[in-house]
Amino acid sequence: MKADDKVLDVGCGTGYSAAVLARLAGRVVALEQDADLVRVASDALAAAGAGSVVLTQGSLIEGFKGEAPYDVILVNGAIEAQPDELLAQLGEGGRLVAFLQTGAQGRAVLYRKENGRVGSRPDFDATVPLLAGFKKRQGFIF
Repeated sequence: MKADDKVLDVGCGTGYSAAVLARLAGRVVALEQDADLVRVASDALAAAGAGSVVLTQGSLIEGFKGEAPYDVILVNGAIEAQPDELLAQLGEGGRLVAFLQTGAQGRAVLYRKENGRVGSRPDFDATVPLLAGFKKRQGFIF
């Protein structure tokens, strides 16, 4: 991560990840959909002096298009399918990190946008909680 990167922190919870990212990047947009967590994060970020963080409440799966494109998107939790709406908010050369959950086990995946196309590379196994809104849609079931 570079000091001038713009970062979207998806599922920022209490704001801890956004505060850490604020030390590494130039601008951080922290996105949380739970109103109670947004209030906690607001207080915590103010106490930490994280002035470069913009805290917003909204749907995690939709991201925050108002500040796009992003250099880095961090998804704080598991997802069950490729996050196409978030990937569309990456700038050229942008990276998205998420935990793709398939069954009981998940895998950290790095997505990268180059020449207008998004590629992915799996990295390591991990099990993390599934984020709200990122459950894979069920197909036809008998």
